Amino acid sequence: MKRIALLPEGSVSHEAVLHLFGDEPVELQYYKLISDVFLATAQGKSDYSVIPIENTIEGSVSLHMDWLVNEVDIPMQVEWVYPSIQNLIGDREQFLSESGDIDYSRITKIISHPVASAQCQQFIRKRAPQAEIENVGSTTEAVRIVKNNPGNGWAAIGTALGAATHGLDVMSERVTDHDNNFTRFVLIGPDLVKLKRQNNALKTSITVTLPEDFPGALHQVLSTFAWRRLNLSRIESRPTKKKLGNYYFYIDILEEVNTVLLQAAILEIEALGCQVRVLGSYPTYTYEKNMQM
Repeated sequence: MKRIALLPEGSVSHEAVLHLFGDEPVELQYYKLISDVFLATAQGKSDYSVIPIENTIEGSVSLHMDWLVNEVDIPMQVEWVYPSIQNLIGDREQFLSESGDIDYSRITKIISHPVASAQCQQFIRKRAPQAEIENVGSTTEAVRIVKNNPGNGWAAIGTALGAATHGLDVMSERVTDHDNNFTRFVLIGPDLVKLKRQNNALKTSITVTLPEDFPGALHQVLSTFAWRRLNLSRIESRPTKKKLGNYYFYIDILEEVNTVLLQAAILEIEALGCQVRVLGSYPTYTYEKNMQM
């Protein structure tokens, strides 16, 4: 049975991994901090870790990307997309008006993961602009804090699974600013993962660090992909954390790493004096509401 590390029970990560594996038996290990999720697999306590790395609204989750590149050396094995459905959660009885509706003016604080709360800014400004915003490590941690502090006018933004886990109410459903709010997850671990479902595509993720004082280096790197007609789905610059002004480029390529074209492209990039690191070559799965594994 696969041992999988992830953020706490009731988080979007929890919903997402259940969706990915379906009825396949897995052992879930919950951690409060994303750093502990990474370290669980790095230290052999788990076989895989569930890492959210990109969101439709907020873009890249920079902290998680930096951990993938700078803190651990664990390959990506699977990528999948799952909807981030956030809700306003609390003890409904605390916020009821005389008419029986939710009185949002009674909310003194809204607690959530910073990415989740950022996805709900329009709702917060409209319904509870007076509320203090507090960021914590996960949406489930936010729900737990609200559960353990009754009577303070606190509410959380999180999943319906998180509300059910801690015995609280979903006071407002789907409070995100946009309906097409999806999160991209990767499963990292030392071994390949075989799932029952046919994947949608194959992808390879690499980092490229350019040589210093090489005018036009990035243009030449991109040209190696372009003339080979290798499709890039993402390119992003991140600081190397070694020297001010030094950056590496994270690149997703819609190709399996061992193909002749991609291998040739990597060799050509290295010949330019660039450093190339392969973070993983893996199947990718798009979201299907009734996906069965």
